[in-house]
Amino acid sequence: MTNPRKIIHVDLDAFYASVEQRDNPALRGKPVAVGGSPDKRGAVAAASYEARAYGVYSATPSRTAKYKCPDLIFVPPRFEVYKAIALQIREIFHHYTDLVEPVALDEAYLDVTENKFGIASAQEIAQLIRSDIFTATQLTASAGVSVNKFLAKMASGLNKPNGMAVILPHEGLDFVSQLPIEKFHGIGKVTATKLHEMGIFTGADLRERSVSELVTKFGKVGRFYYQIARGEDDRLVVPNRVRKSLSVETSYDPDLSDRLSIEQALEQVAIDLHARLEKAGVSGQTLTLKVKFADYSQVTRSVTQSLAFTEVRSIQETSRRLLGALDLEGLSVRLLGLGIGKLMNEEQDFQQLRLEF
Repeated sequence: MTNPRKIIHVDLDAFYASVEQRDNPALRGKPVAVGGSPDKRGAVAAASYEARAYGVYSATPSRTAKYKCPDLIFVPPRFEVYKAIALQIREIFHHYTDLVEPVALDEAYLDVTENKFGIASAQEIAQLIRSDIFTATQLTASAGVSVNKFLAKMASGLNKPNGMAVILPHEGLDFVSQLPIEKFHGIGKVTATKLHEMGIFTGADLRERSVSELVTKFGKVGRFYYQIARGEDDRLVVPNRVRKSLSVETSYDPDLSDRLSIEQALEQVAIDLHARLEKAGVSGQTLTLKVKFADYSQVTRSVTQSLAFTEVRSIQETSRRLLGALDLEGLSVRLLGLGIGKLMNEEQDFQQLRLEF
């Protein structure tokens, strides 16, 4: 029997907001939203823990955020600062292992099974990394340690902020069995609703279903659901992973039946997509609109431009034009989706930043 892998998931705590609170003492201990504005359209890119206590999170529309937290302080994002800090933190990761897979500016997976210092304990390495990050940046990070990426990701969220959790090999199955299905990383709100309709509410419920049933219901990802219900995940930590596209989609119940409501819903999808792009630290040149109708038929339309989509308004205006080219007469919309392709990866972003300076 082969020895289990040792995987660490590191997640910076409220990264953008924490940077702003670090650099501006007047913001410390106060509810802070990075991005957005209460006076115009937009969405929160990141929220401090003080703001999250009021129900304000990333992708929350600005007006909604201000309603939930009247004392919310909006600050403009400084992505060049966040990216520079992310590079600094990535160097800390590579001090211990070359098997580092960034997921976004604020999180990454590390395989420390064989690390540069021959340290046997992954928990010890995770603690060293968290300490190094704080010493170098005065920012806190949470970490999860386990035998695979899924369990490590789930563990990193157990004791946030500024905490760490370990899921040992023999604990994985019991942990997953008790986990509510909507808490599973990789299962979103729409999928969770479908699973609830099937009578699946926990990992134990999911484990009772066969792989064939899950694949029939959810396609290829059904096989992944089958594995994680058992605490299994054979995905490797892949350094320098290049994301090719990024998308979001939203289902509607009841269906949207008039153009105005469809356009308004599409604006929110654009806001959600922009928030994901900012969190991932990427931009791209191709915008794709996906529309699924009540009869489950669907159409997609795309446009590619020379400059990358970086502003939410540009995404909204372009998606509105794509939608306007469709004949929706007599049709009801069940799902809207937007995606960005031809992405510029983070390393390219970093290189451009260096050239600019």
